[in-house]
Amino acid sequence: MDHIIGQSPAPGGAGANMIVDGDQATFMKDVVEASRQIPVLVDFWATWCGPCKTLTPTLEKVVRAAGGRVKLVKIDIDKNQQLVAQLSRLGLPLQSVPTVAAFWQGQIADLFQGALPESEVKRFIETLLKGAGGTMPTADLIGEAKAAIEAGNPQEAAGLYSEVLEQEPENPEAWGGLVRALLAMGEEEQARETLEQVPAKIAEHAEVSGARSALALAEEGRKAADQLGAFEAALAANPADHQARYDLATALNAMDKREEAADALLEIIRRQRGWNEDAARLQLLKFFEAWGFDDAVTMSARRKLSAILFS
Repeated sequence: MDHIIGQSPAPGGAGANMIVDGDQATFMKDVVEASRQIPVLVDFWATWCGPCKTLTPTLEKVVRAAGGRVKLVKIDIDKNQQLVAQLSRLGLPLQSVPTVAAFWQGQIADLFQGALPESEVKRFIETLLKGAGGTMPTADLIGEAKAAIEAGNPQEAAGLYSEVLEQEPENPEAWGGLVRALLAMGEEEQARETLEQVPAKIAEHAEVSGARSALALAEEGRKAADQLGAFEAALAANPADHQARYDLATALNAMDKREEAADALLEIIRRQRGWNEDAARLQLLKFFEAWGFDDAVTMSARRKLSAILFS
């Protein structure tokens, strides 16, 4: 089977020879030629460079997590001054270190200077892999987890999200996905405990906030679902009972009837814009956050909301 760039590990197993020390004698082989098979990062560093001592271990960590889909070549600029001079003439800015250059198909594809935090290094490598037609292994796992949720297998999804978090403890998409999978399994208490374990630095990320809203709506909806018949009866008696329609929307959402839930709130807005201090619109926005902004029902309901508000 042919090697697929960015998708399969290099020969010899994931990560084999993916972090090496390079020099001017091996640059063509280690970097230029190798980059025709997989993306190659070149870490230009120096022993006297303080930020290099922070950046290099970070680069190594993210490259190892890439599982053989990207290579790292470390070059000491003081020991390879002839190479540095040649690359400088080609326009590569090596006057200051650390400088990291990304090579793909024998050419410089991107670069950055300075000691970036791990999250930005990861984003840089993800962008490089995307340009090469690939992804990080954790992105594949998240894709599999989303497919498992859609197929009605939340337990499998939870396992996949947990696997991602073992490799990337600060991955907000995995934290949010794990909480949603637990909710789909009916494990509200475990979902709440999971949210409490989310690292503080990503606690307000959209994926985590969305999962937090989903938990709040699940708790609120469970109580409302017990009174579904009463809400329907109240609306049948008085279609202008906005509170009953609002409560019905919350119950429908808890039953995963998203379109019906959205339509109920939209009907309130259509009938009396601004009712109860804009409660229906605010609840609808909370639904959007909980469902995800790229969810099909979210996008459809958002268009309907815009049509009402701007009519």
